[in-house]
Amino acid sequence: MTVRRLDPVLVDRIAAGEVVERPASAVKELVENAVDAGASRIEIVIENGGRSLIRVVDDGLGMTPEDLDLAVERHATSKIPDGDLFRIDTLGFRGEALPSIGSVARLAVASRRADADHGSAILVDAGRKHAVRPAAVERGTRVEVTDLFYATPARLKFLKTDRAEAQAVADIVKRLAMAHPRVRFTLVGDGVTTLDYPAARGESDEAALSERLGQVLGRSFIENALPVDAMREEAGLTGFAGLATDHRATAGAIHAHVNGRPVRDKLLLGAVKAAYADLVPNGRHPAAALYVTVPPRMVDVNVHPAKSEVRFRDPGLVRGLIVGALKQVLGAAGHRAANTVGARTLDALRPSYGASYSAPRPASWDWRTSPAAPSEGEIAPGHLGGFAEAAQAAFAAFVPQSDGRGADAAVDPALLAHPLGAARAQLHDTYIVSQTRDGVVIVDQHAAHERLVYERLKRERAARGIERQMLLIPVVVDLDPVEAAKLVDKADVLGALGLVIEGFGPGAVAISEVPSALAGGDAAALLRDLAESMEEWGSALALEDRLDHVLATFACHHSVRAGRRMKPEEMNALLREMEATPFSGQCNHGRPTYVELKLDDIERLFGRR
Repeated sequence: MTVRRLDPVLVDRIAAGEVVERPASAVKELVENAVDAGASRIEIVIENGGRSLIRVVDDGLGMTPEDLDLAVERHATSKIPDGDLFRIDTLGFRGEALPSIGSVARLAVASRRADADHGSAILVDAGRKHAVRPAAVERGTRVEVTDLFYATPARLKFLKTDRAEAQAVADIVKRLAMAHPRVRFTLVGDGVTTLDYPAARGESDEAALSERLGQVLGRSFIENALPVDAMREEAGLTGFAGLATDHRATAGAIHAHVNGRPVRDKLLLGAVKAAYADLVPNGRHPAAALYVTVPPRMVDVNVHPAKSEVRFRDPGLVRGLIVGALKQVLGAAGHRAANTVGARTLDALRPSYGASYSAPRPASWDWRTSPAAPSEGEIAPGHLGGFAEAAQAAFAAFVPQSDGRGADAAVDPALLAHPLGAARAQLHDTYIVSQTRDGVVIVDQHAAHERLVYERLKRERAARGIERQMLLIPVVVDLDPVEAAKLVDKADVLGALGLVIEGFGPGAVAISEVPSALAGGDAAALLRDLAESMEEWGSALALEDRLDHVLATFACHHSVRAGRRMKPEEMNALLREMEATPFSGQCNHGRPTYVELKLDDIERLFGRR
């Protein structure tokens, strides 16, 4: 077939397919342009999920008539003044957004600079560019996109419902608002809750970011998050990392930004998950809002048409920075757990009533002012929750089996001052109940001690290496010949980590020494487990992570078991060690090790407040 040059309008529409996938993509490009223009206020209006109308108004620098005429041409931009693609410090730089949108919709742009007597406007209709004309507009830029994809009807078939598209727009606005806390963002439209994020007024960047994250993610996130501020060589990391016990069902609560650009990058996501690896349960994900800053030459933001992914020149540096900083911050939090753990406990205990109950809710009855309780007929049978049913079922086995030895002696006021308080009793030889100055703490003794043992083993390995113990009789393990050969090749690495092996004929490996912490364990099973995961090791660090998992399993089986009675001094010693041990707010499997109930909440639960 004959080679021919494509029509310029068709070229624009092909480019639009890469840049403008849906209304949310158009909103992202337009809002990023407004941020790059130095806007302090950005207003977004959408109709029918953005199909009928997208309007973005900002108070940025604005454009001259000459700039406006060029802005709707392909590959025309003011964001690479020296043409150096390795020094991109703006969100947009391709010069494709406006012409791409204008090729598939009706695009109207009006703009005025602060020093101009009047503004200018231009119209692009399905790729057909009209002349620039004078317009009466305020300082800044106003962009209106109507009838999106009307020039390419086939694209309309791939859009979702108006509500789904509107929610996608809201998600884009939220992510951009998180990246730029000093800018006010407003979103109005049908199918979406109105968003209005005032510009953060915090004096410091951390205070401003905390204010904005509270607006977007809710105060609960800030209350259960830790500030992050770290630097390694030329890479910096700031933001907030959620406590490990405040985990979520999906990874959608992990928000990453690179040089002010929201991204969904696999490297960053993997680094966050690695930092929380032994802190959150399997299948659950942490919450975090992290901001990576690197010199422009160290990151390539031109690897994806929508600029949603980046590529680092030194990915190991960035990954190490994130993993190290998060582990340090989470470790410094010690035993601290999310306040949502206690809130969930109170919700489980609080009485609830079924929908079939139509009389005034018994929750409004106060025993202090009304001696008559609601009659049994007023409450629909089978619908009383809280203490009567669901929560009570959780305590069904809790017949009086408590050990009150911790409460025999008077409480030492000094112990009450500790975060986890003074041990007062042991219930069912499993749960330690302690009293603090302003509440009650319930500790799962097995889960807590499991974490303490695990962290103790890791500290021992980091301080002086893993101590080894020679086996009286070497254990010979039969394996697949290929797996056995790979293990023998790694003998030096394994030996440095406490596991001494050597070849013992075709397909067999002999274990002569094991880590002292694993003495008495199933050495053969350990070796088979390592052999199966050999392909995933890749380096000594990966092997150490694997042995961490083995140590965690060992800690689980060698910690204080449920069903063991403890003396008051033992319970208090456990509480003090928890307070001094990193990550002790959750066990090795990610479950909380304790629940704290504030006295105010307990009094409200019993109608005292």
